Amino acid sequence: MLIRTMIAAAFLYSATAIFAQSNNTLRVQVKNKDTNEPVAAANVTVKGTEISLVADTTGIALLSMIPDGEQTIVISSPGYDEAEIKAVFPLTGSTERTVFLELNNEVGSVTINSTRTGREIEAEPTRVEAIDEEELDEKINMRPANVSMALHESTGIQVQQTSATSNTQSIRIQGLDGRYTQILKDGFPAFGGFSGSLSVLEIPPLDLKQVEVIKGPSATLFGGDAIAGVVNFITKDPEEKPVTTLVFNLTSAGGTDVSAFNSRKLEKFGYTVLGSANFQRPHDVDNDEFTDLPGTKSFGVNPKLLFYIDDKTTLAIGNSISYQSRKGGDILAARGDSGPLYSYFEKNDSIRNITTLNFDRVFADGSRLNAKQSLAFFKRDLTTPSYQFKGSQFNSFTDLSYFRVFEKHTLVFGGSAVHDQFREGSAPASTQRRDETRTTFGGFIQDTIDLTEKVSLEAGFRLDHAKHYGTFALPRVSMLYRISENLTTRVGVGLGYKTPTVFTEEAERLLFRNVLPIGNDLNAERSRGGTFDINYRGRLGERLSYSLNQMFFYTQITDPVVLRQVESGKYQFANADSSVISRGFETNLRIGYGIAKLFAGYTFTDAKAGYLPGDRRLTLLPRSRVNSSLVFEEHKNFKAGVEFYYQSRQTLEDRSRTRSTAEVGVFAEKTFGKFSIFFNAENLTDVRQSRYSQVVIPPSDNPTFAELWTHLEGRIFNGGIKIRL
Repeated sequence: MLIRTMIAAAFLYSATAIFAQSNNTLRVQVKNKDTNEPVAAANVTVKGTEISLVADTTGIALLSMIPDGEQTIVISSPGYDEAEIKAVFPLTGSTERTVFLELNNEVGSVTINSTRTGREIEAEPTRVEAIDEEELDEKINMRPANVSMALHESTGIQVQQTSATSNTQSIRIQGLDGRYTQILKDGFPAFGGFSGSLSVLEIPPLDLKQVEVIKGPSATLFGGDAIAGVVNFITKDPEEKPVTTLVFNLTSAGGTDVSAFNSRKLEKFGYTVLGSANFQRPHDVDNDEFTDLPGTKSFGVNPKLLFYIDDKTTLAIGNSISYQSRKGGDILAARGDSGPLYSYFEKNDSIRNITTLNFDRVFADGSRLNAKQSLAFFKRDLTTPSYQFKGSQFNSFTDLSYFRVFEKHTLVFGGSAVHDQFREGSAPASTQRRDETRTTFGGFIQDTIDLTEKVSLEAGFRLDHAKHYGTFALPRVSMLYRISENLTTRVGVGLGYKTPTVFTEEAERLLFRNVLPIGNDLNAERSRGGTFDINYRGRLGERLSYSLNQMFFYTQITDPVVLRQVESGKYQFANADSSVISRGFETNLRIGYGIAKLFAGYTFTDAKAGYLPGDRRLTLLPRSRVNSSLVFEEHKNFKAGVEFYYQSRQTLEDRSRTRSTAEVGVFAEKTFGKFSIFFNAENLTDVRQSRYSQVVIPPSDNPTFAELWTHLEGRIFNGGIKIRL
């Protein structure tokens, strides 16, 4: 009897201990109070103990071994007000708590997609800049047809025009050529190579949620082509409330834009669809009988279907198809009325189709599996009266990654495969075909760890193998240090590479005429570089907020591929025996007071190449650049502002210097319920290259063109109607 009593007592004690232990565990779900969405990477800490976890991508943190007695659980995340919950352990009721965090500033509401960690922008060790939906809405009023305006007005980014007649453009980050910038849409890279100079002209902004920019080496997650940085255009996902937006715009230069966006989320299915059309008449502002804006016709339809297989699994299937025809040159030829002396034209006809698949599965432990696949087809026909260059490009991108949060670590690892193939449609007898095939396989791993409450570290490593060019080891490290509540600093360094291609800005300016194939004998370009920044933000009273960011950058490219003229007027690519070095700094200031917001940015870039003569400065690059805007806005009522831009003198190929330029623009929008009207006056100072130097060099039937260092179209007004249903 005594033995039975002792066994029963032991069993009861063990059961009580197990029950008590299970009730010393707390599952905390952290959500955004405004959106009801999970707050990933929130810190959940038992006050006065060493028990601390970082919430996973679903906003969940599971605390265990919590001491007995009354305990205070502190929940915090950058950009949110801190929250506390109190509970007595062992718990006698539910072991789950949901905590809603309230935003205390606008920046904290931005969640970053490009780094794959799902963190708020202020908690990310990698320096990421985000152009949010509000800013994009403002740029839609200025240029509804494409995203070039949103990037042109960003500090440290230069949208460089590459053709005087077709207005093709490339994106430069921190002074480096456009081929070093990786352009993505929802993480899919289908905008380089032969299509690169038309890419920003074929991405309408109406369906974009935000644009994320990572400056400096970003090869760990993105591989080659990301030496200067990454620009990732993030599209909107459907919401339960149906959304419809219509935009109609007219310009003083003879342009018409029509865009429509619709989205809706149902229980098991959702969709978004964007349709856009742009028409531009040939425009000759300086009366030199050559177009400053080409005649353009473009159409695009971008549907995306989302299947919610269950509450943890989503499959998104998208397709984007666009057609564009651009014809510039002699104004009569561009209008279809050419004669013997008015015959020169440059015509670009292109069609692009991108099919994407994105599978996302979140597991019970908060880990996530993501699989991406895209197939992109691009065809372009570039024609002049005496020359034609056409071809088709096929791009396949496959990416598989796994995400897991454990303790203080956020781990992402996976692999990707990229196959990019270009086939020239026809080539003159005197020119070899410029066919190219690039195939790359890579694996990567990245760990983001919160070492302390003040220090977060992000370390990554990628190993890529590129056919014909070898294997590349690509480490990258970033660190965030929270000096105080208002003062933070970041530093990031890494390596990068770029395989040679015929599709560069220099070759584009020549329309690829007499440009020899790239071959397989060149070395891949390699880079090393980094950024360092310090950010301070604060408030004065209840209405005045401000932030100041100072960033320094450095990039060195070895074995740079340059285009050189050889015998018989041909052009051939070669590796230069000296490096390209770009260094400088960016300064960004933001001030908000009531309905007024002031933004001012300054970029200083000192970019040189050892193979250039004289001062060795890279061409077509201002050393100093200012971008600023003052905006007055009352939500759902009105918005108005003024913008100012300055560019210092630039160096041309003959080492001469251009003049500096300054531009002013104004914009306004007035909302009447679901309707709004907008007006924009761009470049009121009428800065255009033809006012200062000759752009078109005779004879008119076979002209050559000066290097382009500023606008050609001059002052433009536009206005329209926006409808939100």
